Amino acid sequence: MHRLSTRSSLLRYGGGALRRHVIAPVSSSHLTTVGENDTRARRFSILSTIESTYRPNLKRDLFLGKRYESTAAESSASTSPPAERYEYQAEVSRLMDLIVNSLYSNKEVFLRELISNASDALDKLRFLSVTEPGLLKDAVDFDIRIQADKDNGIITITDTGIGMTRQELVDCLGTIAQSGTAKFLKALKDSKDAGGDNNLIGQFGVGFYSAFLVSDRVVVSTKSPKSDKQYVWEGEANASSYTITEETDPEKLIPRGTRLTLHLKRDDKGFAHPERIEKLVKNYSQFVSFPIYTWQEKGYTKEVEVDEDPAEAKKDDQDEKTEKKKKTKTVVERYWDWELINETQPIWLRNPKEVTKEEYNEFYKKTFNEYLEPLASSHFTTEGEVEFRSILYVPAFAPSGKDDIINPKTKNIRLYVKRVFISDDFDGELFPRYLSFVKGVVDSNDLPLNVSREILQESRIVRIMRKRLVRKAFDMILGISMSENREDYDKFWENFGKHLKLGCIEDRENHKRIAPLLRFVSSQSDEDLISLDEYVENMKPDQKDIYYIAADSVTSAKNTPFLERLAEKDIEVLFLVDPIDEVAVQNLKSYKEKNFVDISKEDLDLGDKNEEREKEMKQEFGQTCDWIKKRLGDKVASVQISNRLSSSPCVLASGKFGWSANMERLMKAQSMGDASSLEFMRSRRVFEINPDHSIIRNLDAAFKTNPDDEDALRAIDLLYDAALVSSGFTPDNPAQLGGKIYEMMGMALTGKWSTPGQFQSTETQPHSPETVEAEVVEPTEAGSQK
Repeated sequence: MHRLSTRSSLLRYGGGALRRHVIAPVSSSHLTTVGENDTRARRFSILSTIESTYRPNLKRDLFLGKRYESTAAESSASTSPPAERYEYQAEVSRLMDLIVNSLYSNKEVFLRELISNASDALDKLRFLSVTEPGLLKDAVDFDIRIQADKDNGIITITDTGIGMTRQELVDCLGTIAQSGTAKFLKALKDSKDAGGDNNLIGQFGVGFYSAFLVSDRVVVSTKSPKSDKQYVWEGEANASSYTITEETDPEKLIPRGTRLTLHLKRDDKGFAHPERIEKLVKNYSQFVSFPIYTWQEKGYTKEVEVDEDPAEAKKDDQDEKTEKKKKTKTVVERYWDWELINETQPIWLRNPKEVTKEEYNEFYKKTFNEYLEPLASSHFTTEGEVEFRSILYVPAFAPSGKDDIINPKTKNIRLYVKRVFISDDFDGELFPRYLSFVKGVVDSNDLPLNVSREILQESRIVRIMRKRLVRKAFDMILGISMSENREDYDKFWENFGKHLKLGCIEDRENHKRIAPLLRFVSSQSDEDLISLDEYVENMKPDQKDIYYIAADSVTSAKNTPFLERLAEKDIEVLFLVDPIDEVAVQNLKSYKEKNFVDISKEDLDLGDKNEEREKEMKQEFGQTCDWIKKRLGDKVASVQISNRLSSSPCVLASGKFGWSANMERLMKAQSMGDASSLEFMRSRRVFEINPDHSIIRNLDAAFKTNPDDEDALRAIDLLYDAALVSSGFTPDNPAQLGGKIYEMMGMALTGKWSTPGQFQSTETQPHSPETVEAEVVEPTEAGSQK
């Protein structure tokens, strides 16, 4: 690391040629490729811009001074051989337009593609050097360095990889969609000595041309250890040809590797800011296996002396007793240096046994910008026909907006291919939307991507990956539910319970995995949540079904008349108080061979049928039921004797295939509800009466004595309206119902607490002013005797 003087900093910010002379080091070993005369000449140029008090590492700085100058300088030596022009081996005007305008949906991926190419070049060199040690004769470190010149809109990417010969330049960069990586992998596969996949990334041969997404002109300077010469490839956007020249300028020579210089378009010069480069590298190439350095401005603070004000100095001279202290101020000294960006190692490549819980939590917080630790994590590797590594997390809390259940594009799953970030924008390809709250990373070496690497191709491999990821997510959630700390799962259910209920509706294949994770309030749970396993375990020996009631609150469910007989028999009933509960349970249909039964539907079977009693009741009240049905008309489908009531006179049950009261309420609230279907499902209601209740027996007597009695018919109407409300339905005319209740109250309360005389005097009180006058007159007569 070195610091520039104030003068050199000004020269740098001033732009021009002087700005290009200062650079940070790579390795002192690079000096092996630099001649002695060249070293002396550049030593003078660097020392002229550095303070004499600073003693830099000259061997280290000289090569990089040369390296940076060669990346930005555009002048060429006068003795350079003439450039040879080549035509692209494709219909470049159409194909380049396709690459630039259609293939990539986001411009910023150009840096990811170019870094991936540089990583491939380093991988190739490392692999080939095993059998050809001479390729590493230039002792240069394996790294990738990125430099941004925001003033001139230039980005330079340099790697110390395998480089290219002149013919390889023609073959790889002169033929669009010709992948050198694909050729290399094929050669490895065909070779008997091949040691397997070398984790190379490129396969389509278009990654290099993503540079033209943001560049008008691209210059590639490359040196292969197999060649004694360095060549320069230069091409422009929308051009049909390119040029290749031999590099003869000693200032631009590199010992090995490739240097790409991108001359950005006017609208894309914002990419040349060092901060923007650092952000893109951390997002897309954080886990590339080679070190990536960026050229960053840094600073340090120091104290410097300042001149005193003349007036204060004179005053201090007059006061001899006062000690003079030198005045200083703190200033920030700026300098430029290389900074390693990808320090974070991919934790998913490590053995899970060697990773601590703290490391998992730290990775989670850093990757997903969270401040709370996750509820659970799962680190696994799948092998076989599909191989990938993954770490999944269950967050502690749902997002504040809680809209993930509607919008599956949550950016919670980060997909990597060979440690290169591909995308986090998925619409159900890797996870169904009801599991969209799960966060994590997935890294695959052979995931089928399209050419731009940004969109997953629908294939059998993707479907297998999705199944395994979903299975692991359920195992992770099941682990939370089986934890000794029950509060963890209560917290999970509070935040993500609705997601699992949505899974009951959308994912029939995983019903067996979802059902054990569901939690409900029941008639015997005292508002504590119970699982279906706990319910089945508490069932009566002769109980065949799982009973439930859907309502808008626990209070409404506890006081519903449908619960009366079941409460007497001590049968537990699930309370479905969430709007999605009823639909979720209806989609489950059964659990452990126990059917879900809605106690608000007709033909409820509690397992205690008495056929003889039912026959007697039908004979005794059959005609009364027909009389009530005739009065109610189309309001109900039928009138039946109830086997679920004990204290209520009647109840309004839903038809076996009709909507429950809760479902009808929800459907009414839908802005796009169908009025015709609502009317049809409403007509399926069944009016059930309790033959043991006094009101029903009085109506039976009224039918047998005078079926046309107006009071009896009005009592039937009021009874139906009361059953409508108590059963959870909404009356069509609440005002009319209120009028009937007031009328019945008036009849019932007349003369109940007062005598007839008192009741009469109360009504005639406004017509008795004479009595008041007579009482007032008496004291007047007494006063007249005076």
